[in-house]
Amino acid sequence: MDKAILQIIGNRIIQTGAVAWVLSQVIKTVIHLILNKKIVWERLVGDGGMPSSHSATVTSVAVAAGFTAGWDSPVFAVAVFLAIIVMHDARGVRRETGKQAVVINNMLEFFEKMGAGDMTPEQTLKEFVGHSPLQVAAGAVLGFVVAIAMNL
Repeated sequence: MDKAILQIIGNRIIQTGAVAWVLSQVIKTVIHLILNKKIVWERLVGDGGMPSSHSATVTSVAVAAGFTAGWDSPVFAVAVFLAIIVMHDARGVRRETGKQAVVINNMLEFFEKMGAGDMTPEQTLKEFVGHSPLQVAAGAVLGFVVAIAMNL
């Protein structure tokens, strides 16, 4: 069991993905602080925002897989297509979900002002779930840079 844990911890592809995710979350938190003039700790683990941690993570994993297993390997091929699917989903479906959450939350707030309902902050929908094309592209670039830096 200890050998398996050491192999997982020492896996360069996993390490690269983890570093890309952490770095993107820190950058996202700093950008949110600069734009909103307040620290929101949830940004360190939350979805949405600039850059896309989804894109950074999957891009770094795909590039690291190419370095580790070979650019013609099945591992690299699977990682590339999973990265494409995740980035498409982050930009498309998840972004639309966030837009819908904003509208529904506004409607709920309107109903509360009319005296019909009492929503707690925990009951409102998450609005930061998806990404703009620029956020996805920035995350992909960040993931590529992290993978290059960690695997060359």
